Amino acid sequence: MKTEFTEEQLSDPAIARSNQILRSCVHCGFCTATCPTYQVLGDELDSPRGRIYLIKDMLENGRAPDARTVTHIDRCLSCLACMSTCPSGVHYMHLVDHARDHIERTYRRPLFDRMLRWTLARILPYPGRFRLALLGAKLGRPFARLMPDARLRAMLEMAPRRIPPVSRNDDPQTFAAKGARRKLRVALMTGCAQRALNTDINDATIRLLTRLGCDVVVARGAGCCGALTHHMGKTDESHATAARNIRAWAGEMDGEGLDAIVINTSGCGTTVKDYGHMFRHEALADDAARVSAIAMDVSELLAQLDLPEGGAPGMKVAYHAACSLQHGQQVKTAPKDLLKRAGFTVVEPADSHLCCGSAGTYNLMQPAISKQLKDRKLRTLEAKSPEVIATGNIGCMMQIGSGTEVPVVHTVELLDWATGGPKPEAMRADPL
Repeated sequence: MKTEFTEEQLSDPAIARSNQILRSCVHCGFCTATCPTYQVLGDELDSPRGRIYLIKDMLENGRAPDARTVTHIDRCLSCLACMSTCPSGVHYMHLVDHARDHIERTYRRPLFDRMLRWTLARILPYPGRFRLALLGAKLGRPFARLMPDARLRAMLEMAPRRIPPVSRNDDPQTFAAKGARRKLRVALMTGCAQRALNTDINDATIRLLTRLGCDVVVARGAGCCGALTHHMGKTDESHATAARNIRAWAGEMDGEGLDAIVINTSGCGTTVKDYGHMFRHEALADDAARVSAIAMDVSELLAQLDLPEGGAPGMKVAYHAACSLQHGQQVKTAPKDLLKRAGFTVVEPADSHLCCGSAGTYNLMQPAISKQLKDRKLRTLEAKSPEVIATGNIGCMMQIGSGTEVPVVHTVELLDWATGGPKPEAMRADPL
């Protein structure tokens, strides 16, 4: 793609990076075949290729975007299926991240939109605040239909029926490896929303990793990865959050050392692995690059460990590949291979590359499109008649679980169960 940025514009590192990305696009349109919003809406401007044209025009002209441009960019899930499909290696993630930052800095949204986005940014990354909000939403759920805005209704309807108790495993501490010899020392990212929505995931991860010979460190000062605000274009907020993680993990690396930073929420993993890029021109550049270099999804680490074979009951598991894992991190086979090794029968839905519609806050900000994607994903999953659905991202778990009677659990919960841990609560006949 030909671009016409001025030399002055290209002196901005963000513009220079976007220029590189735009020039790598050859207009082939392969991305439209795997773009969920294009599949649902059928509008070229709701495809990666269409959005690339809009972003190019917006950035080249150095102008504030119009409402039409913002609408189409807001509709992007950041599922990154286009990056898996693109034969030219267009790094759409960095381009749309820059576009959102530009929109946040130059476009004045309607008052209600500004208030809604401000509220989400002040609640979701903070587990304590999020728990209080979930309690309020639980009380308000019976009145959801009375809400004047679809986004408010979606927020009430997505609140879980049960809010788990606080887990002390999320406090800064070290969990010692079981057995005579420690294999690895790893830091576990405990996250933010996951700590309020489902504490079983971190608990299962700690049990499983220590059972397999890892010391597991919950580092003091680490918390939200910054993805939620990053995808809203709130760059200063997301970088401040990410910087705390970088300092916390770099301190552990410089102390007793770390072999890996383990992440069991794939949306967070995609962001942490990109810290090196996000901070490339900042004072924390070196530490950010070090952190990104050893960040791993939990399934990547487990694939390197000696997971026992065949301990699971012969259950049929439908594996839902989270977009942030299969497209954002290109981790595609490890979770399925681990489940099979543990003794589960693994099936995959049709069109497994397409998003379930969760995508961070997307199901709250774009509920109509999200619901269409969720309904399609549920049909393809349930068509496999699974006994349980497994995935590697809390957002997908909440999205899919809100529309099916089939238990939805994290992959690591099944692996923990197969190797001596408790049966996942969602699969119990009498959940607590």
